[in-house]
Parts: sequence; structure tokens; C-alpha cells
Amino acid sequence: MTTAPTLRQHAEEEASRLPALLARAEQLAGTVLLGDHGRRRAGLGDDFWQYRPMAAGDSYRAIDWRRSARGDSQFVRDREWQIAQSVLLWVDQGASMRFTSGRNLPSKADRARLLALATTVLLIRAGERVGLTGWSLPPRGGRPQIARLAAALSDDGADDYGAPEARGMLPHARALFVSDFLGDIAPVEAALTKAADRGVRGVLVQVLDPSEEAFPFEGRTIFQSVGGSVAHETLKAGDLRGRYLDRLAERKGRLDALCRLTGWQYQCHHTGDSAQNAMLWIWRAMDGGHG
Repeated sequence: MTTAPTLRQHAEEEASRLPALLARAEQLAGTVLLGDHGRRRAGLGDDFWQYRPMAAGDSYRAIDWRRSARGDSQFVRDREWQIAQSVLLWVDQGASMRFTSGRNLPSKADRARLLALATTVLLIRAGERVGLTGWSLPPRGGRPQIARLAAALSDDGADDYGAPEARGMLPHARALFVSDFLGDIAPVEAALTKAADRGVRGVLVQVLDPSEEAFPFEGRTIFQSVGGSVAHETLKAGDLRGRYLDRLAERKGRLDALCRLTGWQYQCHHTGDSAQNAMLWIWRAMDGGHG
């Protein structure tokens, strides 16, 4: 049984991670020279786009009371400029993301959260609205939203692999998905297909540990998932290298092909490489893909 002091200590440790993550994200974002914004769309104005059900995070001032009076639900008016400047994030919080092969390497989760939050900082500075896929945290602007996203992204999931949340895809918004994408690929295909159907274009970043790319294992080895649900022991790990590398190459190829098919952009990033270079690529991809 978990005691109250243990729970309090865990809560304090989790809370202490947020300022550090925010500071690193701000620092990383600062390395990207924005120049002219270039992401605003002139001429869209405040034209009405659609009604949608009120969600957590929406202001009561945004409620359209005339539309809401027709039924029992409250509705919000989305305006076209808000949709055009909305960016949706999904960052894998599965247990596999907590893997790291060395003390001097960040975990995949740490790097994924850093890249996603630094992107958020840049986008919100540029006047964009950023939120999570699904309905838990709709796109909003302002610095308080950065803190909300930092808190949401810092949660760890219980499952070995996370699956993209495909709900709440605002038409013609932009998106950023970050994961190791080593789990079941079917939910990823479903999410990107749904996104494409709604005119959502985005960037998919696969984050891998260097050992997952090199497979530097020999002799007797026990492979176990971070969550502990899967384990495999072999006496000749080296014999598995070829098949493993073939399957990894196949997965990367499928992700790349899926992105090309749906109008997204794909990049594989290793935690041993520069976070700044990855951040520059993401920013250019997000900016260049915004038509």
C-alpha cells in the first residue's frame, strides 16, 4: 500500500519537473530565429466557421447562446482564423518512451516532451493557438496555455505503447505527433487518415534511442519492455540483429509512406543527436507545410 508521505514526495517530484522542462523548452525555442512570422493568413478575418460543443478550456464568453437555446448542450462559435491558426499535439506517454540506453542520454519521453513544448513556445509566441488532440485541452493562445500543456505532457501512461488520439481534429488545423511509433501501427494509420479527411496536415517525429537503431547486443540477453508486460530471453542476441533491423527499416518506411500519402512530413530523430537540429527541422516543416 502506498503511504501518504510517499504520495506527497512523488507529487513534489512531479511538480518540480515542470519548471525545469519549461526552462529547457524556452531555451531551446530561443535558438530558433523566427524572423518574420509568415504563418498568419491574411484576409480570413473573423468569418464564422462552425458550431461545436463547448469543451474544457473554453470561455463562457465564447458560448453562442442563441444556438445553445435550441437544445440541452452549450455550443461555441469557431471562427475561421482560429481554425487556420490552431495546432494540435499528440506526444506518446507510453512506457516504451521512458527507455534510455545510457546515463548521458535523455529518455525518449524527455526528448519528445522537450521538442513538443519548445514547438509550443514558438507557436504561441507567433500568435498560434496550441492544444492537444482529443477534447481534454482545446487549442488556446497565451503563456498560461504553455504551462497547461507542460503539465499535460509530463504525465506517464501505463500502457507499453501509446496510441494517437484522433478525436477533436479541427478542420484545416495543423498537427505534431511525437512517439517512437514502435507499437501497433494501425491506430497511427487511422489517426493520420482521419486527419487527412479533415484537411489536417502535420509533422510526425519518430524518436528513437541510438541502441534501438544499432542493436548492439550479443550473447545471452533478456529483452523486457519498460512496462514489464513482455519479456524474451535469448542465448544468441547477435543472431536477431538482421531480422530486427529489417523490421525497424520496414516500420520507418511505412511511416514515411503514410506521411507522404496523407500530406504529412516524417522525420526520425535519435536522442543522442542535437535537440536543436531536430527543433529547427520541426519548425521549418510546420512552417513550410502551412499553405
